[in-house]
Amino acid sequence: MKRLASTAALALVVSAVLGVSQPAQAGPRPSGPPGPGFYSTKTPYEPRQDARTYRSAPKGFVPVFTESVSRHGSRTSTSSEDGDLILQLWDKAASEGELTGRGKHFGPEVRSLLDAMEKAGYGNLSGRGKREIQATAVRMHQRLPGLFRQIAKDSEPIDVVSSGKDRAVDSGSLFAAALAGADPALKPLIGPARTDKDLLYFHKADGGAAYRDYLANDQRLAATLKKITDQPATHRAARNVLERIFTPAFVQRISAGEFSSIGTGIDAAEAVYNLYSIAPTMSDEGTWRMRRYIAPRDAAWFAYLGDAEDFYEKGPGFADSDITYRMADVLLDDFFEQAEATRAGTGDVGAELRFTHAEEIIPLAALMGLPGSTEPAAARPYAYADNPWRGASVAPMAANIQWDVFRKDDTYLVRMLYNEKETAFKRGCEPVAKGSPFYDLDELRRCFGRTAS
Repeated sequence: MKRLASTAALALVVSAVLGVSQPAQAGPRPSGPPGPGFYSTKTPYEPRQDARTYRSAPKGFVPVFTESVSRHGSRTSTSSEDGDLILQLWDKAASEGELTGRGKHFGPEVRSLLDAMEKAGYGNLSGRGKREIQATAVRMHQRLPGLFRQIAKDSEPIDVVSSGKDRAVDSGSLFAAALAGADPALKPLIGPARTDKDLLYFHKADGGAAYRDYLANDQRLAATLKKITDQPATHRAARNVLERIFTPAFVQRISAGEFSSIGTGIDAAEAVYNLYSIAPTMSDEGTWRMRRYIAPRDAAWFAYLGDAEDFYEKGPGFADSDITYRMADVLLDDFFEQAEATRAGTGDVGAELRFTHAEEIIPLAALMGLPGSTEPAAARPYAYADNPWRGASVAPMAANIQWDVFRKDDTYLVRMLYNEKETAFKRGCEPVAKGSPFYDLDELRRCFGRTAS
C-alpha cells in the first residue's frame, strides 16, 4: 500500500478506522492523533507554540520565579521483548520460505534497531531524547532572560529533582547543563540533583498503593479494556500487519495458535506496532523504514488501543472515579507551595526543575483539567470519535508543564505553558483579562480549592 500523501487523507483513514466499532456521535468529532505517525505517547517532542507569539505580561510585571515538570526525553524501548517475540516468528517463517518480499527486509531491520537500542541501553535516552531536553532548556532561557539574569545576580539556587530513574536523572542533568551553557553565570547556582520518589514516581510510592490495587484487581477496568481490544477490528488490523511480513498461510497458522508459546496474532502485531512507534525516537542512531510494515489505518488502530489503556489506567478514566489521578495531588501541591513560597519570601530557589515519567504527567494533566484531559468516560467506552484524549498530545516524549510567576508590588501572576504552549487553567479559573494567559495566584488558589471560595 502506498503511503497516504496528506494529513487530510490520513484523517479520512482514522475516521474509517474509528467507525469500525464506534458509531458516530452527534456534535464535534475530534480528529485522530496529531501528525501522520500515530505513535501515541512515544511521539517525539516538538514545542506547541512559535516562540514569537508569546504574550507579554501585563505592564509593570516582571518574572520572579519559574517551575516545571518534564517527562524524560525520547528513549529506547525498556526491553527487547517486542523484538524477541517477532524475530522468533520471522526466523521460523524465513526458514520455511513464508516471508513476503517486503517481509524479507523486516528481520534485518529489526535486528539493527535492537542493536542500536542495546548500545544506547534499554530504557535510556536516545540521541534525539537528549537533544529534546537540551533544546527545551535553551528555549526556557530564551523566554525568560530577565529572570535568569536576576537569578544569577542574586545568586539564587536552581533546584533539579527527579524520580531517580536513569532516564529522568539524565534528563535533569542535560537540562541543567544546557541552561548553564546558555548562561555560564548559572552554573554554580545549579545544586546537586536530588531524588524524590514520592513526588515524581508517586505511582510506585506509598501514595500510589490504592492505585496499584486498582490496576491489579478492578474488574470493571479489566472488562472494559478487554471489550475495547477483543473486537473484530483488532483482529483485522493484526492480520493486515502480519500479512505485510508473512504469507497469508503463515499468518493463518499464527492465528490458529500454532505458535502460542511465542504469542498470539494480536501479540505479534502489537510487537510490530511497538517497534514502529519507537523507531522515530531513535532517529539519531539510524534510519529504519518501519512504516513499510504497517499501514496508516492499522497504526491508527493500535495507537487507539494504547491510548485506551492509558486513558483508563492513568488518565481521566471512569466518570465516577478519580483513582487514576488523585495521587497526582502531591505534585500539584508542590507547584502551589513553591509559587506561594516565592510570594511569601520564604522560597530560596529561583527555578524548580522536576523530571519524571508519563505515569506522572498523564494523571497530573487530568487532575489539573488540562486540554484534552477533561472528559472521563461515562456510559460508552473511550473512543476517538467522542473523546479528545490523545496520548500524543497529553504526554509525548519530553512533555512538560511550566508555571512562570510574575510580580508587581504585592500582586503575583502565574502563566502556564503546556508543552511550551500558553494554556488556560481549568474551567472556573478566571484570568486577569478575557483571553489572557495570566492568572492571579490568589485566583488559582481559590479555583483549585487551596483557599475557601
